[in-house]
Amino acid sequence: MKKLKTHLRSGYTTGSCAAAAARAAAGRLLGGAETEMVQLMTPAGKRIPIRICYTEEKNGTVSCGVRKDSGDDPDVTDGMMVCADVRITKEPGVHLDGGEGVGRVTKPGLDQPVGRAAINSTPRRMIEGEIRKAAEEAGFSLDTAGVEVIIRIPEGEALAKKTFNPRLGIVGGLSVLGTTGIVEPMSEKALLATIRTEVSVRRAEGYRAVCAAPGNYGMHFLEETYGFPPDLAVTASNYIWDTVQYVREAGFTRMLLAGHIGKLIKVAGGVKNTHSQYGDRRMEILGDLAEEAAGEECAAPVRKALAESVMTDDAIRVLDEAGIREPVMKLAVSRIQAVCENWVRQTGGGTPLQVEVVMFSNVYGLLAMTDKAEDLIWFILSERDRVRRISLQSEDRSCSEKQTP
Repeated sequence: MKKLKTHLRSGYTTGSCAAAAARAAAGRLLGGAETEMVQLMTPAGKRIPIRICYTEEKNGTVSCGVRKDSGDDPDVTDGMMVCADVRITKEPGVHLDGGEGVGRVTKPGLDQPVGRAAINSTPRRMIEGEIRKAAEEAGFSLDTAGVEVIIRIPEGEALAKKTFNPRLGIVGGLSVLGTTGIVEPMSEKALLATIRTEVSVRRAEGYRAVCAAPGNYGMHFLEETYGFPPDLAVTASNYIWDTVQYVREAGFTRMLLAGHIGKLIKVAGGVKNTHSQYGDRRMEILGDLAEEAAGEECAAPVRKALAESVMTDDAIRVLDEAGIREPVMKLAVSRIQAVCENWVRQTGGGTPLQVEVVMFSNVYGLLAMTDKAEDLIWFILSERDRVRRISLQSEDRSCSEKQTP
């Protein structure tokens, strides 16, 4: 009988891989021996051994590579190669940039400014620190000459298509990430960080309202119905409560929540995380709404039929047969709106957040929306055009300033 794994194995971040590769390459470049292992001190205060997979010397540049180990964390970057090309330059100091497969920042609100390689602050400090250690060991003065480091991820551009990077405005490859240097097998933290970043990017771009959707269904519905570009919506996944809080923290006063009834009906019952591991109260919540909308006598047989339903699309059929779909759905979106807005009040959010809701079914299409939801949809679409115009004007001014002698 196969023994179940009770302990999840940690791995190391892309930033740790880049720092270890840079350390090995700098050590060899500055006169040291080729190494197969780097003992890296992480920002978390833990020393980890990282194996160097290859070393190459060519035209005054030393290149080293590390194959990323993400441990037991589900990560598309697991096993990819992270490389550092290191050479001596005339300009003093440490000079870091991204090469093949490392993305470039194209939108404000991220860890790095627009135009810079998507190598985040902590990995930058780690890489520079390792270069300085190598220089000190070799007796190389960074005050009189410099070291250039180019981080490469050969598979980065292809892998980036499987991540949120294109939505966040990071093009051409992956980000070099990590705050502790160690990958803990807790993907929930990474998802929450991504949601918060998406919200922050929308705010930094200049949007005055934001759209959130639990997943692709909500985005596709808005696209097909209103021509709403999918990349305008923040992917909230199951974390509706968290997304509402991030939207409030970012300073937005209006939010559109669009999604499938299977997810959103849980929010009507006050459920903060819609993942099935936290329970499935969909039919119970629909029964409560049916009773409130149509009365106890009408709702009694509806509750019985709902209890036998497995999918929410089947539940809609039950409501249709009872002739109460419209009032129940209208009450549902109103309740979702009230729950989300109350979450903000409960956390002492300062400025109230106006939440408009659009709920649909893959089988039945649009089920209901709050009174001002459609107005907010058109407003966000107009915001997209306004933000684009401002961005183009800013680019034109920047080009003019560069051309002015």
